[in-house]
Amino acid sequence: MTLHREGTATILIGTIVLGLIEWGNYWLYTKTDWLWLFILLSLGVLVTYYLIVQFFRIPKRTFTFGPDDILCPADGKVVVIEEVEETEYFHDRRIQVSIFMSPLNVHANYFPIGGIVKYVKYHKGLFLVAWHPKSSTDNERSTVVVEHASGKEVLFRQVAGALARRICYYAKEGQQATTGGEFGFIKFGSRVDIYLPIGTQIDVKIGEDVKAKLTKLGSIN
Repeated sequence: MTLHREGTATILIGTIVLGLIEWGNYWLYTKTDWLWLFILLSLGVLVTYYLIVQFFRIPKRTFTFGPDDILCPADGKVVVIEEVEETEYFHDRRIQVSIFMSPLNVHANYFPIGGIVKYVKYHKGLFLVAWHPKSSTDNERSTVVVEHASGKEVLFRQVAGALARRICYYAKEGQQATTGGEFGFIKFGSRVDIYLPIGTQIDVKIGEDVKAKLTKLGSIN
């Protein structure tokens, strides 16, 4: 397991702040001799530091998928599988699959299919809770479209949640995307929406816990 580069500044700041809190905690203990309070605050510091560090963890994963398989782009829980009108790029009906990521999930995001990146756009927006029906269209978000070798296109969108305050995306138009290659990262609670052609085989169900680069969402053909 490694730590994501997006966590460098956050972990450094957290180390300094929590270190100062622990120093103050020790100073208070030397003045009051309240061992129970010292232990309680020290545990709080350790738990907080662990939560910050684990948020940026990147576990090592190996995967084998066929060229037409759709890879799960994020860790989390499937909260939506439905036919919707996609209004930003396709302007037609698509199958939307949404994965909610809690603060305890790995938050790196990966290309669900390989192909040519046809469209990339970042949108400023609100910070509604990630499961809110309008979060896909009203929240801060990024949209990426990849054209598969079959000619079919898949749109996927990073959506900020109530706690997420920074969406990081690395995809560029014209780029050759590789299935399972990293395309972004979202900090502190969020979701990823995937919009697939009508008729796409879907291999997951609502409520299922899924893993990026390990779970097969479906097949493009």
